[in-house]
Amino acid sequence: MKKTRTIDLTSGPIFQTLAELALPIMASSLLGTAYNITDMAWIGLLGSKTVAGVGVGGMYVWLSQGLVALPRMGGQVNTAQACGRKDYDEARSYAASALQITILFGVIFAAVCLLFLDPLIGFFNLTDPEAYEAAKVYMLITCGLIIFSFLNLTLTGLFTAQGDSRSPLMANFLGLVGNMILDPLLILGVGPFPRLETVGAAVATVTAQILVFAVLAFRIFTSRLEPNVLRGVRLFSRHSGKFYKNIFRIGFPTSIQSMIYCMISMVLTRMVSAFGAAAIATQRVGGQIESVSWNTADGFAAALNAFTAQNYGARKYDRIRHGYRISFGILAVWGLIITAAFVFLPKPIAGLFFHDAESLSIAVNYLIIIGFSEGFMAIELMTIGALSGLGLTKLCSIISILLTGARIPLALVLSHTEMGLSGIWWALSLTSIVKGIVFTLTFRHTSHTRLK
Repeated sequence: MKKTRTIDLTSGPIFQTLAELALPIMASSLLGTAYNITDMAWIGLLGSKTVAGVGVGGMYVWLSQGLVALPRMGGQVNTAQACGRKDYDEARSYAASALQITILFGVIFAAVCLLFLDPLIGFFNLTDPEAYEAAKVYMLITCGLIIFSFLNLTLTGLFTAQGDSRSPLMANFLGLVGNMILDPLLILGVGPFPRLETVGAAVATVTAQILVFAVLAFRIFTSRLEPNVLRGVRLFSRHSGKFYKNIFRIGFPTSIQSMIYCMISMVLTRMVSAFGAAAIATQRVGGQIESVSWNTADGFAAALNAFTAQNYGARKYDRIRHGYRISFGILAVWGLIITAAFVFLPKPIAGLFFHDAESLSIAVNYLIIIGFSEGFMAIELMTIGALSGLGLTKLCSIISILLTGARIPLALVLSHTEMGLSGIWWALSLTSIVKGIVFTLTFRHTSHTRLK
């Protein structure tokens, strides 16, 4: 059987190398966006109260992504740097250690959510019984079986670290197809299937995640790519403490950053709840619509992260600088396209998800305001990917936490002016613009001092 080598990120034309790695990841991210939007489109047919409840339950799913960011980022960066040094035994040990941490975190997070379900939902002060019940049911299923989502995220990072971005694309595509089929069947009850509404949405989501995991696991053993560090991982062996230590060193700042970012969003959601269920629904759905931008940028950032890490391990610093410049141009154009769509076509976009006048009006206003920051947000995420590939996750976390945290006092001030709810949206947009500028300047400074 003919074997195919993984993409060598340390040699060859930079644009072509980045494109080969990034395009499947970006396509996979777009599939993730379609996955989330599909859920929201079907759930939207159940009314804004159900959307609000699912949005609140989904906040804890988002919080969990911060926890798994530790083994994912720590595993990806260390595995990629080991691959760059051609030390594949070390790469396998990092991959195995990352997966062990992922499984442990998945079990712990699920247990905490199941034990403290009511207090966790109660934080958002949902006064509507229908919204509260939707949040409870959705969180019970999705967080209770969060282990599959955790494994998918870490495996995606490890596949990318060794230069294979096609396997995650294949897995996510099949997961999306499964979710698109199951959503209408289980949410609305088509043919012999019962109408499960919120339960159906949660079951469809988890089933799709199980399918993605099954495909990724299958690809580990059937892929002809060489070297395939994942095939040789010793998952049930104890590895040297240095592997766990280095994973925590790289991944911990990113994990803390992501979880604090989510907690800040939770506080903002609580502030938004004062404006009613329609406002919460808009924030939830608006975030999913916006994921067209940030999921794609985050996908490109994952590619740039692996590219930067491998070349840093190989001490090819000029390739890192050149790769960043190419990525900057691509993401800037993408961000401007999304800005134009949100600012000039907000009503047609919002109309896909909202069918009552109040929610539609709030959503249109949200998209216009958020739209101005899309290009800056794309640059921010891409730059974080590059800096993290250099191992500077702590620096990224400090900058991100400080500037994202500024959203709370800014939202408090602006929402108590005549802007009202729009003040909260402006707090999100303005801080994203500032973060994009600050991260760009940070990379430029780093490239002059660290990449010599």
